[in-house]
Amino acid sequence: MLLTELHYNPPQTYFRHLLQADGILLEAHENYTKQSYRNRCHILTAQGVQPLSIPIRKGNSQQKTRITEIEIDYSHNWQKIHWRTIQAAYGRAPYFEFYSDYLQAVYAQQPKYLFDLNMDLLRLYLKLLKLNKPLALTEFYTSDAAADVLDLRNKLHPKINPDNLHVKAYTQVFGKHFVPDLSILDLLFTQGPASIMYLQ
Repeated sequence: MLLTELHYNPPQTYFRHLLQADGILLEAHENYTKQSYRNRCHILTAQGVQPLSIPIRKGNSQQKTRITEIEIDYSHNWQKIHWRTIQAAYGRAPYFEFYSDYLQAVYAQQPKYLFDLNMDLLRLYLKLLKLNKPLALTEFYTSDAAADVLDLRNKLHPKINPDNLHVKAYTQVFGKHFVPDLSILDLLFTQGPASIMYLQ
């Protein structure tokens, strides 16, 4: 069993861990952490690696707010900005047309809470990758995970460089040099159904 938090368009390392797990236990009782993958992701554009961040409502962006209570701020037209950036980055990718409608449908739902959006995105990516993994939510917060649980909470962070020494390169839309561990979007749009083989 893998214990982890929900991320926005998670990095590829996230799915490598998911692939090896029997099931996924999602942390639903942690407090929100700023400047983490919970509300941001990294994609590759013509200008290089670019972060996409979801704005959250002021007043509930405090560190002591439970993750399931974090509300998305729709006064900013962030979905349009994110979608245009994703389109510009991956519109020419081989599998963009294949997956883009699914992704756009999730953005169009406009859920109130960040947790719900990230859950919808995770379910979509598991479906597209054909990863049939049982999902469960934690019932309370504990800093000590059970012995049979791999605790990945706070191990994947934009400021922590993962071990990518043995990661295989694949053809990306932009750049002369391969950039590892971008959002799962980069892999899906460029590799399509072969994405699962790459993650293995």
